[in-house]
Amino acid sequence: MHARRYAREAAASAKPDPAITFDFDRMVADAGTMTSEGMGEAPRFIAFASLSMPPAALRVLIDDVTKAGGIVALRGLPGNSAKALTAALAKVAKPGEQLDGVGIDPRLFRAFGIEAVPTYVVTSSDFDLCDGFDCRTQVPPHDRMSGNVSASYALETFARGGGPGALLAAQHLARLERQVP
Repeated sequence: MHARRYAREAAASAKPDPAITFDFDRMVADAGTMTSEGMGEAPRFIAFASLSMPPAALRVLIDDVTKAGGIVALRGLPGNSAKALTAALAKVAKPGEQLDGVGIDPRLFRAFGIEAVPTYVVTSSDFDLCDGFDCRTQVPPHDRMSGNVSASYALETFARGGGPGALLAAQHLARLERQVP
């Protein structure tokens, strides 16, 4: 409830400045819009990351996961500061770029018990994230890999492994490998 109200207010007061590399208010407003439009279902290809990762490595991860149709999840605001988040993402984003495939969602970290990054997850089906601090999301069967590997390597391993996320991993891998003319 409070998140939706904040998203509405942020959307109403957001004044985009093309000189700003990352617009935190827009990210919150977009998340609120997605939720209100019923598009806020949990993603099925997720790369868990941290702003403590080297900027070049994080950039490659964001590019590859986004191209493959997945999302990059961050646990939260560094030092509980939107300003610190903006500064950290400015080191990763290209000038004027909106990092649409990047979001903050501690619920995903909690649901999958993520303790190390990068971690890649491909689920076998949709699922609903619970919103309470004490609740536990029942995650569907999924494939999971942690370590300093590429999105391509993780997806290829999942697709060839025949696990619960194999079919979806193959689809994301095909999308990642598709050549852009």
